Amino acid sequence: MNKIEFLKRKATEIRIELLTMIYEAGTGHTGGSLSNTDILTVLYYHIMNVDPNNPKWEDRDRYVQSKGHAVESYWAILADKGFFPKEELKTFSQFNTRLIGHPNNKVPGVEMNTGALGHGLPISVGMALAAKMDGKSYRVYTLMGDGEQAEGSVWEGAMAAAHYKLDNLVAIIDRNGLQITGGTEDVMSLEPFGAKWRAFGWEVVEVDGNNIEQLVEVLEGTPKAAGKPTLIVANTVKGKGISFAENVTKWHHHVPSKEEYQLAMEELSKQLEVLQ
Repeated sequence: MNKIEFLKRKATEIRIELLTMIYEAGTGHTGGSLSNTDILTVLYYHIMNVDPNNPKWEDRDRYVQSKGHAVESYWAILADKGFFPKEELKTFSQFNTRLIGHPNNKVPGVEMNTGALGHGLPISVGMALAAKMDGKSYRVYTLMGDGEQAEGSVWEGAMAAAHYKLDNLVAIIDRNGLQITGGTEDVMSLEPFGAKWRAFGWEVVEVDGNNIEQLVEVLEGTPKAAGKPTLIVANTVKGKGISFAENVTKWHHHVPSKEEYQLAMEELSKQLEVLQ
């Protein structure tokens, strides 16, 4: 199995895991976790330099999930990588669990508690600046939602990143076009999106965020410009991988019924068969 085939299969396995977590817990952010799964899969299984046996390793790459509500794919990947036992996934959103509905830095591998939208980029700017000041070569990656772009702190962070020439910072936007109350362009228009980030001094590239090959190519090629932070606009499909959930607003926070869960498992299992 080559690298791309491995990553595609792993992403499908993670989708099965996260949907099971949400179904069994009776809560979760389904659509956004499904849309960002390919991005996280490429980061954690191919790009980032991290060590599950030494989560606080000083020279590790840093990842901050700013769209913290879409945490299920993140938990599934951290468990699969060995940051904590997979059995713990069964406690997701249960009483006294560490695996709450947003990233929790009591869990190995999680850098920051996030979920208050707009915080992830400024935090990542600080981490990237610290690396520059300390002469460290690690990189900082952060994942934001497109609905999150209405937060003013995002743009303060964007301005600071360009000012300090943080070419060790890669921000990725899960551009699935939907947020909890509807389409992003209806709730708070973002276009011309890439042009806004370029005006703030970033090197901007667009990619199909559910295409493993494109994600690998783009992320392997960062930084895109010396002395400039990189923004990857990852155009994705909310609910990706489950046909009846794709591009459907209600799946932002929808928990599948028993019938929906069974249908979804059938679809994902067929996808795995094709990838064998």
